[in-house]
Amino acid sequence: MRGDVRQDGGWVPDLIPARMLNEFAYCPRLCYIEWVQGEFVDSVDTVDGRFQHRRVDLEAGVVPTDDEIHETFHARSVYLSGPEVGITCRIDLLEGEGKKVTPVDYKRGTAPNVPEGAYEPERVQLCAQGLVLRENGFDCSEGVIYFVTSKQKVSVPFDDLLVRRTRDLIDTLRKVAREGEIPPPLEGSAKCVRCSLAGICLPDEVNFLREMEKEEDEVKTARRLVPSRDDQVPVYVVGHGQMVKKRGDRLEFWLKGDKVGEAKLREVAQLSLYGGVGITTPALADLLQRGVPVCHYSHGGWFYGISQGNTHKNVELRIRQFDRAGDSTKSLKIARSFVSGKIRNSRTLIRRNDPAPPKKVLTSLNRLAREAEVAESAESLLGIEGAAAQIYFSRFNNLLKSGEVSFSFENRNKRPPKDPVNAVLSYLYGVMVKEFFITLLAVGFDPYLGFYHRPRYGRPALALDLMEEFRPLIADSVTITLFNNGELTEKDFICRGLGVSLNQKGKKTVISGYERRMTSEITHPIFGYRVSYRRILEVQARLLARVILGEIQEYPPFCTR
Repeated sequence: MRGDVRQDGGWVPDLIPARMLNEFAYCPRLCYIEWVQGEFVDSVDTVDGRFQHRRVDLEAGVVPTDDEIHETFHARSVYLSGPEVGITCRIDLLEGEGKKVTPVDYKRGTAPNVPEGAYEPERVQLCAQGLVLRENGFDCSEGVIYFVTSKQKVSVPFDDLLVRRTRDLIDTLRKVAREGEIPPPLEGSAKCVRCSLAGICLPDEVNFLREMEKEEDEVKTARRLVPSRDDQVPVYVVGHGQMVKKRGDRLEFWLKGDKVGEAKLREVAQLSLYGGVGITTPALADLLQRGVPVCHYSHGGWFYGISQGNTHKNVELRIRQFDRAGDSTKSLKIARSFVSGKIRNSRTLIRRNDPAPPKKVLTSLNRLAREAEVAESAESLLGIEGAAAQIYFSRFNNLLKSGEVSFSFENRNKRPPKDPVNAVLSYLYGVMVKEFFITLLAVGFDPYLGFYHRPRYGRPALALDLMEEFRPLIADSVTITLFNNGELTEKDFICRGLGVSLNQKGKKTVISGYERRMTSEITHPIFGYRVSYRRILEVQARLLARVILGEIQEYPPFCTR
């Protein structure tokens, strides 16, 4: 356990893992995100690296005591700490005779064609292990790096130059951690292409937005360093009385003693349970261990809450989030972007789907979007949003085509919805709250503390904040598509008293339409690359994190053209 001490802006570690010194020499920003902020995502390289280490990670052999120090020994996976040098390490293989020892570090891949035989990050990591061994009374003048693929051994002498460089990096890393300021991203580096944390770091996006803020004449395009979509998919279980069970590497769905479906655990991104659906303890425990969130809904689609494993450790972001939320001026600056983006996207939806949009409506929405960008208070921003919503929904009925079965829309109503269109809108808004809740948790935010929506018991204010600009693009657009394509009929709804709700078949149709939208790819209006809507939600949440951490000044809302 690290005995960290709080000083100035960040946490000062007592001991730095030697592996993190390697990361710091390779990319200071990567080290900061992985170690200080606690972020990590596997890639093909990291998984293969663990596979290549599977033998050396098993403890074997014993480091002799002072009485046995004359013996020759070989010990694997040796843990040692050096409080004076400030390093803790796990040595893959330690070979020795008497007090003279040689640490051996295993690396995947082939030995590089460089004069030193290995790149600086690997040599620095090995040298740090040597300094720890010296502090523990051993004679250590060199180490060995073994490259698994090429089966080559490279000797690394611990000369004065390498020792000095290693100590300088230790001091610099400690200073960076103490100051609590994330190092800037690399610019156009090939290192970012294979980095598993590229989707968290967003190097090109951050640099791109910084150049825009400086009003540079020529702004470079952003590379798409993240996959366009996630191979894992959400699983929705709708229907009272169903039970989710685990069997081997699969989830099974049972109803009244019969298996009605199954899904591979490794392919599940999130599990949503709608009213009256149960889940066994083994299934829930496995999902939590894998970091797969389990979302709980009422029969009507109201988002109750989430079961989430202990998978995120970014305390720094939450501290900054709470500090920023407590500053009304800074909160207002972010809230303006949310509302302005929502109004602009509402205007775009009308332009695309209204057969004859009145010029007055488009002009008014454009004006209100500009007013939102300079609103002087949260109260005036609420008024601007309300006025824009009234204009937008006054034209919503014109976006619905007339067919064999016509569904009309008079105004936005809820709790309960009084017509099928409002029932679908409310249902989709509930699904979207879940989506943003999960995304914000994955990024490291507290979803309950927002900048526009005020904190209230049980309300995920930040999820509602970030959802604003996407309401027209996702929920409203899906609603229009489902009705205009005839995918929803009167048989998909239940009328009870003054309210209208979806039945089980209708819910499945709506969820299917929602997932089609979330997995469809769209060109990002700022960065120019194509990614799915679900991936865009994550990009926007991480851009918000970069604003909170002070890397970029303005939150750029996602506005389609």
